[in-house]
Amino acid sequence: MSVEPRETRSVPDLLANLLREATELFRTETQLLRSEISDKFTQIQVAGGSLVAGAICLLVALLTLTAALVTAVSKIGEPDIGVGWASLIVGVVIAAVGAVLLAKGKKELEPVSLTPTRTAHQLSEDGKVVKGQIR
Repeated sequence: MSVEPRETRSVPDLLANLLREATELFRTETQLLRSEISDKFTQIQVAGGSLVAGAICLLVALLTLTAALVTAVSKIGEPDIGVGWASLIVGVVIAAVGAVLLAKGKKELEPVSLTPTRTAHQLSEDGKVVKGQIR
């Protein structure tokens, strides 16, 4: 088993190399953070859109359910209740869709889903590499 001679470099060369690699690491991590923040901003926009769409659906459902209730009450005593029940069914379906959209938007705005996890993981990995190189 032969041992290869270690490469000898001067302290200024080592410091220059360290500075160059640290600068590149910082630049790469900054780009990763920017990218992840951009992704999270897009996620916030989509979630906001879901919240607005859900709120609109619930408003339409409220109006439809109100119309269904008025129609159903006005037809009490008659054998023909078809229009009221149809409005009631449509209103319930729209309300369900709105509730699902609101729940989805709320879940996407939770702090856990907005945390820049890839950057945190990459910084942890970089720390391990630096510790390994220091030894």
